Amino acid sequence: MNFQDKLVIAIDFDGTIVEDAYPKVGKPRIFAFETMKRLQQDGHRIILWTYRCGSKLDEAVAFCKENDITFYAVNQSFPEEKYDNSVSRKIYADIYIDDRNIGGILGWGEVYQLITNEEPNMNIPKQKKGFFSFLKK
Repeated sequence: MNFQDKLVIAIDFDGTIVEDAYPKVGKPRIFAFETMKRLQQDGHRIILWTYRCGSKLDEAVAFCKENDITFYAVNQSFPEEKYDNSVSRKIYADIYIDDRNIGGILGWGEVYQLITNEEPNMNIPKQKKGFFSFLKK
């Protein structure tokens, strides 16, 4: 998968950007913020796509901002979107990153590689190969 065009990427918060500790904000998942920064530097638009609302959503957005991530949009397809209850609430994106995917969330280094088809250059430790390494997939 090598995407030459700039993408709209919708990313879940709890369990994806941070460890799941809802209603609290969990610890950042390893390389989540570094990867999102890199994707933004590459020109991709990042949308925060989360179940959170109200003050819990504000906490998540503030936490991300403290970690140098400002989203293109939050729980909407684009910043100017007005929600109308008569239409579907599905967010439009080219890619959705969520811990509830079949198979769970990949590591953020793998996410970057799949999107860009290049090494993330974030000093991610290589997995050791051994007799039981096939069980880790």
